[in-house]
Amino acid sequence: MATLFLVHAHPDDEAISTGGIMMRAHEDGHRVVLVTCTRGEEGEIHNMDEAATRPRLAAVRTAELERAGEILGVDRQEFLGYRDSGMAGTDANDNPSSFHLAPLREAGERLAVLLREEHPQVVVTYTSDGTYGHPDHIKAHHTTVAALDLLAREGWTPAKFYLSAIPHGFMQQMLNMATEAGMEMQTDGIRILGIPDEEITTAVDVRDLADRKRQAFAAHVSQNDPNSPFQSMASQIYEIVFGTEHYVLARGELGEDRPERSLFVGV
Repeated sequence: MATLFLVHAHPDDEAISTGGIMMRAHEDGHRVVLVTCTRGEEGEIHNMDEAATRPRLAAVRTAELERAGEILGVDRQEFLGYRDSGMAGTDANDNPSSFHLAPLREAGERLAVLLREEHPQVVVTYTSDGTYGHPDHIKAHHTTVAALDLLAREGWTPAKFYLSAIPHGFMQQMLNMATEAGMEMQTDGIRILGIPDEEITTAVDVRDLADRKRQAFAAHVSQNDPNSPFQSMASQIYEIVFGTEHYVLARGELGEDRPERSLFVGV
């Protein structure tokens, strides 16, 4: 049995970008450890009263994460203990408790404590741009790198360190599909450019898990915008959009010719 160790920024990020590999790892008998850096205090609120929920959103999203974790097969879930920094350019960026402002060495040392306890074979976080530029996603990347650098100096390193990524070509394909289907994509100022296709080292087919991946995201009730096109998307389209998870191997050796079909091949 090996261990998959994932570092995410907020509750719900795990289901959207890595839900498939988490369920696949669980089904294959591997241990799944999820570290969530914040409790998502600055997230939007859907399907519940804004005024009543906002003061307790951290607790709401913690409970939602627990339910999603049950679907995804999480064996251990920990919070890194920082506050959601909000989207780039918002007042929340300046909150002294925000993850965005946390000293990198301190955050890296907190994460290193958990890595020492688990000694995972496979570690996963975001690319350096945080996929779409969110301050907490970017900080999660740098925190994970800092923690792994610290442990490398102590003589330990995981077999593989991956960055969850969206290929530029795939992103363009999805946008074209949405346009042809007449879907209006609400970006709320978010722009996902994707990374060059040739940088992708690993593509995991999780089409058979797409429905359960959708259920895991649905467990994050407060984050499910009822007006989002993803809510009404046909299962066949959802499978195309979320049925393959892409990664870049940042450290370690490929287990087979590119693109690898599993994060655990060669481990």
